[in-house]
Amino acid sequence: MGAGTSSDEPAPFIANTLSAALTASVIQTSLAWYRDVLGFTVAQTHERDGKMFAVSLRAGPVAILLTQDNGAKGLDRVKGAGISLRLTTSQNIDELATRVRERGGILETEPADMRGVRVFRLLDPDGFKLVISSEPA
Repeated sequence: MGAGTSSDEPAPFIANTLSAALTASVIQTSLAWYRDVLGFTVAQTHERDGKMFAVSLRAGPVAILLTQDNGAKGLDRVKGAGISLRLTTSQNIDELATRVRERGGILETEPADMRGVRVFRLLDPDGFKLVISSEPA
């Protein structure tokens, strides 16, 4: 039994990975941004009737699925409000920020030390907030 549990309490949920699915206004624009600005690789494209409607991206073990917004909830709806995705890396944060800027990305915050990690923030083309962070000490 774990701390704070008794034999009649269910075991806590334990997850091993987290993946994100993001709805893109224009999937080709978002694909180019994640691939060319951040450096994700394309794991798989998903097509229907010869047209791409989703793409699976990878950055090491991190997986993101981009899907084309079908407009069912309105094409002008706000995306990414109230959530940010934190991606941790052992790579040099300042060098990554420089690479993002050189490839046309716009940083929301410059690299800075915060709570024992080095971090910068940026928005994807649809306004999804990303935090790129060094590994915690």
